[in-house]
Amino acid sequence: MWAGGNAKRQALPVESCNERLQSCSLPISAGRSQSKTCGSGASASRHRRTCDIQHTEEFFIKPESRVAQLDTSQWPLLLKNFDKLNVLTAHYTPLPSGANPLKREISDYVRSGFINLDKPSNPSSHEVVAWIRRILRVEKTGHSGTLDPKVTGCLIVCIERATRLVKSQQSAGKEYVGIVRLHNAIESEAQLARAIETLTGALFQRPPLIAAVKRQLRVRTIYESKLVEYDPERRLGIFWVSCEAGTYIRTLCVHLGLLLGVGGQMQELRRVRSGILGEKDNMVTMHDVLDAQWQYDNNKDDSYLRRVILPLEKLLTSHKRLVMKDSAVNAICYGAKIMLPGVLRYEDGIELNQEIVVITTKGEAICLAVALMTTAVISTCDHGIVAKIKRVIMERDTYPRKWGLGPKASQKKMMIQKGLLDKHGKPNESTPDSWKKEYVDYSCPSIACRKRESESESEEAVTPSSPATPPPDEPSKREKKKRKKEKKAREAADSGGEPMEVVRSWVLPWCWSKHWERFCS
Repeated sequence: MWAGGNAKRQALPVESCNERLQSCSLPISAGRSQSKTCGSGASASRHRRTCDIQHTEEFFIKPESRVAQLDTSQWPLLLKNFDKLNVLTAHYTPLPSGANPLKREISDYVRSGFINLDKPSNPSSHEVVAWIRRILRVEKTGHSGTLDPKVTGCLIVCIERATRLVKSQQSAGKEYVGIVRLHNAIESEAQLARAIETLTGALFQRPPLIAAVKRQLRVRTIYESKLVEYDPERRLGIFWVSCEAGTYIRTLCVHLGLLLGVGGQMQELRRVRSGILGEKDNMVTMHDVLDAQWQYDNNKDDSYLRRVILPLEKLLTSHKRLVMKDSAVNAICYGAKIMLPGVLRYEDGIELNQEIVVITTKGEAICLAVALMTTAVISTCDHGIVAKIKRVIMERDTYPRKWGLGPKASQKKMMIQKGLLDKHGKPNESTPDSWKKEYVDYSCPSIACRKRESESESEEAVTPSSPATPPPDEPSKREKKKRKKEKKAREAADSGGEPMEVVRSWVLPWCWSKHWERFCS
């Protein structure tokens, strides 16, 4: 690939690139897959890889009068096993907008994807992310958790629209394989294994001196750890650990040395899993990204970019799903409430306040949401708010607007144009009384509606010529303050001294009041 520092870059032959990228989970294209050499008929279809099928066929949930029995175990991404979801209704109007995540246009595919990158040693995570932003010529990139410059391994780089998922990926669990160097010899390998297993659960950690964060004590959880191998001659031990995000393995190695009584330090570290993605989940190198972009720029072949970049829906396959109608998608993108009439299917095991993913019938992620109904409640209700939006993922107007088309909404638009309602659709001086009585604004809470009705009734009761005056029995705020001040003065006079509030109001600043009371007592 490189013939020296300043050598001219040469194109790789397609055959060699195919061999290098053969281990990836997604195919280059259906035409280049190895399935065409596997024979014909039943034997050919039997040997076709799942990823080839996912790229060549159309996958979406069809509107049906009855629920069909399908085998969706090999459907891609968020549509996998959708036939096992609970069906609320099978009737909806399909819209031609949107696309299957694997069949997006290449520009949209890149802007809504991520890279499972094998971070090289020495450059920092921010440098690597900046290089990828420059290679792919995109505006925004982000990563799922900082790795130290010397640390290698899994670094999820989110591109453009996928950066909206960075926060959720940063808080996901991590797995590491590290090498610890002990300063002195120990009795046996079993002693080191017991010490590693002892350091599990909730542990106190202070960031190391090399860390660029505030060195304050914090609690981090080690879920599981084990010793892989130990070399007694060089006093080096290889260990595997599954831990919470934000755990310092360098500090863990120091604690391991203290527990053994010989001292220790971290020699080398590699992240083998970040969230749901590991080393075997289509991990690529910086050279693969560079080759894929070069192939697209010079040969207009986007198959290599589709191998290197994965759709953002891959990061959400572990979430519980909620399938929405096509007509409700754009309303959710604009912040509308996720209501039950727009739901087609829902998954088992949804709990209250659980984070779920809302998807379209084509398998696109609309948003992340917090469930306000459990699976049992959804199955027994006809109306209500199912979930609260946490983070919108899909761009607005990907699907057409389908709200504001009813008879009341059309009448409301005409009244706004004629000036009978204000620009927000609220009543004004020209609004007819029939509209105020008949129209009910469901977007406002019931308390606000009652308050508005009471205000309108009070305005009708008061004539325009007579100004509105407060009731005589209700004292004003100024009178209340005056009575309170007189009461304090009487209490001070009864105790035999001057009122403290009067003296303090002109002698001392307000912020010294507590010190003055402490001094006088």
